Amino acid sequence: MLPEKGGNASPRALWSWAFYDWANNGFFTLIQTFIFATYFTKSVASDPTLGTTLWGNMMGAAGLVIGIGGPLFGAWADRCGRRKPWVLGCTLLTVGATAMLWFVQPDPSWVVWGLVFVGIGTIGAEYSMIFYNAMLPDLVSSDRIGRWSGWGWAMGYVGGLFGLVLALFGFINEGAFLGISHEGAAHVRATCLLSAGWYLLFALPLFFFTPDTPSTGVGLRRGLGEAFTQLVHSLREVRKFKHIARFLVARMIYNDGLVTLFAFGGIYAAGTYGMSAQEVIYFAIGLNVTAGLGAAGFAWLDDHFGAKLVILVSLVGLIVPGVTILLATSKGVLWIFGLALGIFMGPVQAASRSYMARVAPEDIRGEMFGLFAFSGKVTSFLGPLLVGWVTYMTDSQRWGMSVVVFMFILGGTVMLTVPRADQIQK
Repeated sequence: MLPEKGGNASPRALWSWAFYDWANNGFFTLIQTFIFATYFTKSVASDPTLGTTLWGNMMGAAGLVIGIGGPLFGAWADRCGRRKPWVLGCTLLTVGATAMLWFVQPDPSWVVWGLVFVGIGTIGAEYSMIFYNAMLPDLVSSDRIGRWSGWGWAMGYVGGLFGLVLALFGFINEGAFLGISHEGAAHVRATCLLSAGWYLLFALPLFFFTPDTPSTGVGLRRGLGEAFTQLVHSLREVRKFKHIARFLVARMIYNDGLVTLFAFGGIYAAGTYGMSAQEVIYFAIGLNVTAGLGAAGFAWLDDHFGAKLVILVSLVGLIVPGVTILLATSKGVLWIFGLALGIFMGPVQAASRSYMARVAPEDIRGEMFGLFAFSGKVTSFLGPLLVGWVTYMTDSQRWGMSVVVFMFILGGTVMLTVPRADQIQK
């Protein structure tokens, strides 16, 4: 049964919704950021510099596909009504592509297949979030959106934490309890199967216990035609939503920084600070702890002080440690300021989601979250691409990663011009 207007879904339905954040972090944390990304650049590619460049190009290409298709698919879902079937299809796409990474051997001949499977997985995971995010305003009232968005992000980081711990002690460490052979990096490749199973298993509560919006009765073919017409109309009429357009520009810039940070965080720690695969995972575990605490703690501030303030404070909290990490040389400084940076990673993402949920008109919410995904991905190829090429031209990952800090600064500057959600009449 669909919750009544104003959002009064049961606690079981809401926690099942939040668990999807836990589920898909099995892909984002293990594959896209830490374990497989590090394995690819250090063991599959012929050298780390080339691996970083190729990884950046792949992430950029996937981001372009997501950015172009996101608004159309979101509008399509609006026309058809239900969102869970779309989440399911995208989930299965990512799970399948992730499982295929098991076959990627530590040899340059597997570079193309590794990039293809990660790219497909990234597209599926990001598309699923369009429809997943659009479900939230139908489940809770506006005054509770901030906390549930934040708690969802916190669940994601906790899920990533547990996934990393299981990967470390079950697969990666010497004497890991599963005892998988290290020949051909089988113990590392097996974490791809862990990621796929993790995503599939923990996504199930959403499909069983969280209510969906009812079907409108519009067929898929008709819905696609109407979606395209509506999207063209919305883009022409974007002047009516100037506040949303400005917010999306700001998010486009600072989210590009986040996407790049996630894509290259493990690679940078391994390449610049000389961290081993084990140390990268330990660092990732610590980062997920602080990120989860930050997302949960700032969730209350979002509902009390507004998403805009949380976003701006979080960006400052990303810039200061980020600059320090670029300038420092010791692992100790990386640990201290890296964990401090983690506190603000979750809140800026959760508050962005809650801001859109509050200001998006109800009848085109999926479309707006499609544009939300568009803003997060249409230029997301630039960050990884710039990092890859600056790294290549300077032969320095430090110079390459400086791109991230500049994105945070520029995005925060634009965000200063965006009105608070409570100042907007929908």
